[in-house]
Amino acid sequence: MILNNMSLRLIRKKRVRAKIFGTNQRPRLSVFRSNRHIFLQIIDDKRGVTLVSASDQEIKNKDKKMTKVEVAKETGKILGQRALEKKIKEVVFDRNGYRYHGRVRAVAEGARDAGLVF
Repeated sequence: MILNNMSLRLIRKKRVRAKIFGTNQRPRLSVFRSNRHIFLQIIDDKRGVTLVSASDQEIKNKDKKMTKVEVAKETGKILGQRALEKKIKEVVFDRNGYRYHGRVRAVAEGARDAGLVF
């Protein structure tokens, strides 16, 4: 059987999600990354509710040339600020099967810079 990158990501995703669960005190920060965009959500899995969300499409100064990693870090900062406004300080990081480098790592660093703890 030949495994491509997508199926390997789904295998990693199942393995990671089996161990990670967002509660009311510590919700889950989920990252979805496409080729062009990045989407972030903070989710309470007990209630099945998205508490805070952000995407790179909301960044105002995108007209100046920014790399995808820089855009991801800014998106993480936006999400962190919104979470702190809703009094969410601690989260569990769900990388959604993506390897922890590049844009996924930049999101985590941006959220930490904004004040989130994970």
